[in-house]
Amino acid sequence: MAGLDNALAGVVTWIQANLMVDTVRIVRPATGDPVLNPDTGRLEYPEPALVYEGIGAVIAAGAPGGISSLPSAILPWAEETMSPARLLTPLTAPIPARDDLVTVVAVHNPANAALIGRSWFCQDPGRASTVEVVRITPMDMKQAPRTQGSTP
Repeated sequence: MAGLDNALAGVVTWIQANLMVDTVRIVRPATGDPVLNPDTGRLEYPEPALVYEGIGAVIAAGAPGGISSLPSAILPWAEETMSPARLLTPLTAPIPARDDLVTVVAVHNPANAALIGRSWFCQDPGRASTVEVVRITPMDMKQAPRTQGSTP
C-alpha cells in the first residue's frame, strides 16, 4: 500500500507539526532484584530503561475519572479512578510495552504547564493498523497516593 502511505505523508507531517508538539519520555521499569549499596547500606533497584524521548502528544480519552468501586471512608481499600488517555508518537518511535511509564517532560506552551511531570502507565503496546499516520498507545494516569485518613 505504498501509494496510500505516500498519499498520507502530508497528514503525518501536519500531525507532527501541529499536534505532537510536546516532549514525552517513555521508560520501562527495571525488573531486576535490588542490589545492596555498600556505601549507604540500602537496597537500590536498577534504573528504568529509556525507551523513547521526543515529540508526542497526550490526549484525554473519554470522560474523566470513572470509579471502579464505591468511595467510602470505612472500606479497607481506597477507590481507584480511571483517567484514560492516548499517547501519540511518530511511527518511527519504539513501540511502548504494557506497563511502560510515560511522562511529559516539556510542553509547547510554557504558560500551560499542567501536563509537565504527570505520568501514565501504558495499558497495551502501541496499536497497529494497516493504515497508520501516528502510533496510538492507550494509557491510564498514574494516580497519586492518597494521604492517610483523607476522604474523597
